[in-house]
Amino acid sequence: MNTGFEIATASHIGKHRPHNEDSVLTDKALALVVMADGMGGYRAGEVASAIAVTTIHQAIETERLGKTKKRVDGHESGLIRRAINQANSNIYAMARSNPDCCGMGTTVICSLLSGQKLFVGNVGDSRLYRYRDNNLEQITRDHTLIQEMIDRGIYSPEEANAKMPKNLVTRALGLENNVEVDIVEETIVTGDIYLLCTDGLNDMVNDEEIHLTLSKYSANLAQAAGKLVQLANHYGGKDNISVALVRI
Repeated sequence: MNTGFEIATASHIGKHRPHNEDSVLTDKALALVVMADGMGGYRAGEVASAIAVTTIHQAIETERLGKTKKRVDGHESGLIRRAINQANSNIYAMARSNPDCCGMGTTVICSLLSGQKLFVGNVGDSRLYRYRDNNLEQITRDHTLIQEMIDRGIYSPEEANAKMPKNLVTRALGLENNVEVDIVEETIVTGDIYLLCTDGLNDMVNDEEIHLTLSKYSANLAQAAGKLVQLANHYGGKDNISVALVRI
């Protein structure tokens, strides 16, 4: 287990949504942060995101604390992938069995520290950034129509953001029986700050301002998290906003 880190989180309903469909879970003993941004009918998004974070937490806790002997590969990447796939199955089953939850889904971003590595799994458009040596870099790749158009060379990033809706995800938990999970492994460095966020932050606040905020408030993670949420609301708060900051 890795104990040389600190975590701060903040979540807000924003200015336009009737309720908060984001879910955030941290477990310092496991060195785990899980964040999900739900979607669906009346309150179904809340159900989907809550199932995602609780399922992933339980699955990782069970394997990491040795409560089961069923360890396929024992590697954190595989552990995260299995946990997210279990969450997908649980949400999909709930959506099919409960009419009120039909069509619900959620993004997910999950980070797990182990030794000198940070393991990250994501589905959808919730992001992980790394702030290191006063540089900010997006580590995860969005699963969105905008990103697909950019990858295909149809639009530049600037053109895509100007011409296309931002909230069309191409991958999410709960929509199909199986889901593809992206996994990233990061070698950590003392002083690194990792930012996990739902799109309610980065749709409102550009990377340059996120960078400036982390630079200014990096000495106090709780203050930095609060300032990021405050900025998103200042620029319109069109969606729920959730952030988690992890400092090595």
